[in-house]
Amino acid sequence: MTLNVLVVDDSEFQRNIISNSLDGWVNVIATAKNGIEAVDQFEFHSPDLVTMDIMMPEMNGLKALRVIKELSPNAVVIMVTSVSQKEKMRKAARHGADGYVTKPFDAKELIDEIEDAHEVGIR
Repeated sequence: MTLNVLVVDDSEFQRNIISNSLDGWVNVIATAKNGIEAVDQFEFHSPDLVTMDIMMPEMNGLKALRVIKELSPNAVVIMVTSVSQKEKMRKAARHGADGYVTKPFDAKELIDEIEDAHEVGIR
């Protein structure tokens, strides 16, 4: 089963890194540069999984996580953010994040987190 994934990060460079890290493992069906776009893309595409940055303009990742979980309580969301934001990661976990990786990460770490959160083997 190939997972359809939405990649959310305000940095185009980071969206590309995440998308390229997932290439061959999942199907990246859409990207978004802030929480507002993330919610819109989530509603439009109904992805199997979302990777979400925390610090973004317009709507941050914590707010977008809450909105997505309200829309779809079973949505799987992996937070991908910098090491300096550990307290925000704890807050994300309280708001329903299904896992997290810290930047910089390697592809194996991200794939492992996706497999753990989604309880599927994608390799």
